[in-house]
Amino acid sequence: MPSASCDTLLDDIEDMVTQEDSKPQDRHFARKHVVPKVRKRNSQKYLQEENSPPSDSIIPGIQKVWIRTWGCSHNNSDGEYMAGQLAAYGYEITEKASDADLWLLNSCTVKNPAEDHFRNSIKKAQEENKKVVLAGCVPQAQPRQDYLRGLSIIGVQQIDRVVEVVEETIKGHSVRLLGPKKDHGKRLGGARLDLPKIRKNPLIEIISINTGCLNACTYCKTKHARGTLASYPIDELVDRARQSFQEGVCEIWLTSEDTGAYGRDLGTDLPTLLWRLVAVIPEGAMLRLGMTNPPYILEHLEEMAKILNHPRVYAFLHIPVQSASDTVLMDMKREYCVADFKRVVDFLKEKVPGITIATDIICGFPGETDQDFQETVKLVEEYKFPSLFINQFYPRPGTPAAKMEQVPAQVKKQRTKDLSRIFHSYNPYDHKIGERQQVLVTEESFDSKFYVAHNRFYEQVLVPKNPSFMGKMVEVDIYESGKHFMKGQPASDARVYTPSISKPLAKGEVSGLTEEFRSRCGSHLRAPSVPSSASQRGSVSSRTVLRLHRLHDACALKMSVGLALLALLFALFVKVYN
Repeated sequence: MPSASCDTLLDDIEDMVTQEDSKPQDRHFARKHVVPKVRKRNSQKYLQEENSPPSDSIIPGIQKVWIRTWGCSHNNSDGEYMAGQLAAYGYEITEKASDADLWLLNSCTVKNPAEDHFRNSIKKAQEENKKVVLAGCVPQAQPRQDYLRGLSIIGVQQIDRVVEVVEETIKGHSVRLLGPKKDHGKRLGGARLDLPKIRKNPLIEIISINTGCLNACTYCKTKHARGTLASYPIDELVDRARQSFQEGVCEIWLTSEDTGAYGRDLGTDLPTLLWRLVAVIPEGAMLRLGMTNPPYILEHLEEMAKILNHPRVYAFLHIPVQSASDTVLMDMKREYCVADFKRVVDFLKEKVPGITIATDIICGFPGETDQDFQETVKLVEEYKFPSLFINQFYPRPGTPAAKMEQVPAQVKKQRTKDLSRIFHSYNPYDHKIGERQQVLVTEESFDSKFYVAHNRFYEQVLVPKNPSFMGKMVEVDIYESGKHFMKGQPASDARVYTPSISKPLAKGEVSGLTEEFRSRCGSHLRAPSVPSSASQRGSVSSRTVLRLHRLHDACALKMSVGLALLALLFALFVKVYN
């Protein structure tokens, strides 16, 4: 490679600069006249990305949740508990499904139509790109159904963990908690009774006294979900009732799959519980018993009659007969005969004058003949039940009755229509026109024209919409009756009686908050009893405080981890250089 030669020897690098070259100060002056080129970017996309953090940075507890519940009062109580926990954690419970980020669907498995509505709601949620959490008896009984695949499920005994399930679902995960509650291997009644709750009606508390039952009815799918009998201890139930009255509740409903079986797993019974509850009911408040099957109430008829005569207990009992044919009852495995049912009803009618007996009837159970059905018709004509729930039989998957030879669909429909026509042929309240009754006002009618009250026998009485009546005992004169109601006009000389209890919580307000939770979040949790707009502002403040606490906790955790890592790096640095 040829070597490079230079004819002139340069003394220094500065000698390479000629007079024609620009001086440093000239280059600095020229830089001021340079116009930078602005890089164009999609500002709309930038703002969108700025406002929408990546999925791994989503903060749970700030979203809106819509809750839909189907089915019995037990299911409604579960829905109230789930709403309360989510609201206490900071989620906003909304009544508008379209506004919600997540739908919590609390299902019922008793009949096919209820499950159809549940399935359609899941489909609609998915079409609208909503997050979905499923609850209730349908997913508990059959969690592997195709239309439930990949969706989060909260079991009927796991409702105290609904916040965890919703939180993970918001993050895009699928979670399923379906196991039973146990204590030292013994099955419990379910989640704790002292959990936060949002009552659908602030004046009414629904208390589940037990879950499951001791029967094995061949048509029942609920048993697959709720399982065998598990009762809550009496002290816990009494404490819950006492707390409810302190929060302004004036009516308590006891509910379960079979209240009559209460306590058999604990060595106690229903009358023992009821006497304890009656002792804490303030004057002016009322207790309503839930459904009980004939076999278990038979053992306690004398005591039950005494309790139903108590002035603070509604003279009302729901006793399902299902059929007046012993042959059909045997195929249903109902564990009683029609004579047992009549004995219970006749005894209570004699010992508790005016008592309301409600019952259920299934039309078209497999194997039901025309003669079987006619026996049921005669029972209705004889007793003229003022409250009668008539159900066409639906075979539920996985039940023994679904495998039996079915009654033709047209026959089932016709029998249902025939029995309904007989039920509507009599008016149970016509003879009460002109009576003066004391009623407890608890809600507004569906058409918003009246307030709804109930008399001593839990018969519905519509009264004028006077705000001073709500939650109070009022004397009314009955002037009109319909198939399912009476209408009453407040007596001119009557006094409005206020139960000796606290002021009710505002609608949508969280109940059952512990002192620990209250002290952490201050006074924002209890919404003031003021117009709805102010209540909404109070609930927003509550959510804001909760979110700030959660963000504070998250930041504190990150700071602690960061300081720990910094200390570790510093220690390593010192060790290396020493």
